[in-house]
Amino acid sequence: MMQLELLAPARDIQIGIAAIDCGADAVYIAGPQFGARQAAGNTVEDIRELCSYAHKFGARIFVTLNTILYDDELEDAYRLMLDVQDAGADAIIVQDMAIIEMARNGIGNMRQEIRIALHASTQCAIRTPEQARFLENLGFSRLILERGLSLDQIRAIRNAVTCELEFFVHGAICVCYSGQCYLSERIAGRSANRGACIQACRSRYDLADASGKVLVKDKALLSLKDYNLKNRLAELAEAGITSFKIEGRLKNASYVKNVVRDYSIALDEIVRKYPDLYQRESFGSVSGGFVPDTAKTFNRGYTELYIDGQRGKWASPDAAKSMGEHIGDVVSSNSSTVIIHPSHKSLVLNNGDGFSFVAKDGSITGFRGDVCEGFSIRSRNLPAIYKGARLYRNINAAFEKELERQACTREINVTVYMEVLRIEGHWNLKATALSEDGRKVISIHDAGDQAANNRERMIGMIESQIGKTIGHYRFHVDRIEYSDDLPFMSASFLNNVRREIADRLNGIPCNKKDILRREIKDLSERGFCKDPKNVPYSSNVSNALAEKIYIESGAETIEPAYELCHKKDAELMRTRYCIRYELGMCPKHHRCKDTGPLFLLNNGQKFALGFDCRNCEMTLSEV
Repeated sequence: MMQLELLAPARDIQIGIAAIDCGADAVYIAGPQFGARQAAGNTVEDIRELCSYAHKFGARIFVTLNTILYDDELEDAYRLMLDVQDAGADAIIVQDMAIIEMARNGIGNMRQEIRIALHASTQCAIRTPEQARFLENLGFSRLILERGLSLDQIRAIRNAVTCELEFFVHGAICVCYSGQCYLSERIAGRSANRGACIQACRSRYDLADASGKVLVKDKALLSLKDYNLKNRLAELAEAGITSFKIEGRLKNASYVKNVVRDYSIALDEIVRKYPDLYQRESFGSVSGGFVPDTAKTFNRGYTELYIDGQRGKWASPDAAKSMGEHIGDVVSSNSSTVIIHPSHKSLVLNNGDGFSFVAKDGSITGFRGDVCEGFSIRSRNLPAIYKGARLYRNINAAFEKELERQACTREINVTVYMEVLRIEGHWNLKATALSEDGRKVISIHDAGDQAANNRERMIGMIESQIGKTIGHYRFHVDRIEYSDDLPFMSASFLNNVRREIADRLNGIPCNKKDILRREIKDLSERGFCKDPKNVPYSSNVSNALAEKIYIESGAETIEPAYELCHKKDAELMRTRYCIRYELGMCPKHHRCKDTGPLFLLNNGQKFALGFDCRNCEMTLSEV
């Protein structure tokens, strides 16, 4: 039986709890240091509290320790590993290979045992079977694969390793191979691999040829649409993916709740359709809440990228930020009012909705609808808008209120078998409770010697009072066994029985499914393939311990990350995305005349585009 895990992002503990309530099987969150999003740190105590909540449902917490590390940070990183392990975290997400060595041998005078599982971050740019085997041999129990893979490439990796495979299915996409973008570091001295990316790929550029002629002006030419693979989850599971990851550790609560609920329902449907093949990784049923709709939350438009092994239109050059859902076209406007022709007749606009459109100069312009009546929108600060403009709604005020007010409830199902025993005119009530995760509690209570006047009414009272929700448990009475009569049992008596069962269940840990943890072998035992091209490092090395691992694994030379990205003509980015293909200018696919060298221009900086047509990849370097 294959366990399917929905893995959600959390900027903080409140969002983590909300994600679990909406159906996440696991949550990834940063600790106080070394997470690849500097603006998303959390205390160890918050992680401890989140772990305690998640473990009620057999859900897991993964802590991101996925920046590259400097030598003087290694001891602090090791202490953090011990702290989050003590807090109850289930795994650490890792980019720097020094973590592997510290997990086995400690550092300095510190030699405490590291028992927590280690997951290789997507920042490791895992996209070949050889790279996957390399990381599995190091001791990683899970590999988080590069986003830009096809199903066939995923299958090839699955056939090459035995460890767990995780794959992003929703959210923002880095234009380059994960962990191998040095553009932010080169431009601003802020390393993406240190959690300080300036998101240069979302900036606007001119595209020019060798003569200086501008071919495309002021577009976000490196900005990709967002991932949405909700309709491909079954195929990904068949290909060997067990963890389906949602991007967004900087996203707000409404985004996380909406996306998690949408994908959780989709995974439940796969489990329902293939009950002999799959089950969810954690326990509990979600009820109440809202109807999810990912079209109504932040997105740059959606793409399935390379999942079918084919190129498509992946870029969002006009909208590096969220445009929202297309709601109609402008019919007329004046200084304060816009009238639209709706994209569908069921469209309902709300006071407070946010709108956006592409202005005539190509910029994205937005405004708030103060009063919305039918298909008329009035705004006190209406920008210049023109007839025929496509109007988008990027804030749906009614939907945001629904997400805030209609909270999801997650409960563990508990089946209770009731047996009434009568001995010499005296009754005992024996309740056997079995939770969906396999915990069992037997509770026996003195039910007195007063017979119930109405047996059917008493049975109804037992079912109604025991079969309630208490805490995070949803009780259901499966059957009541008795001989002849039943004792009279008051509502308060039966409520006490239910409370005692819940208290005793709380005293037994939820039966979390076993997490895979691989043995971290000594370097001499690892048996690496001594082929440098199969060592996936691309110079994300900034400490002696990581350098030692790569050298002993077959890498011939190591260029420290800082030196690489400041080297003249350094390759700052390599990507499957290609601007020439996107613009219909590809000599190979579109049979166009080769334009010669192309350049991106931005604020006085000039970057050369390279085209590796044999591998169908594009590179970027500073001129």
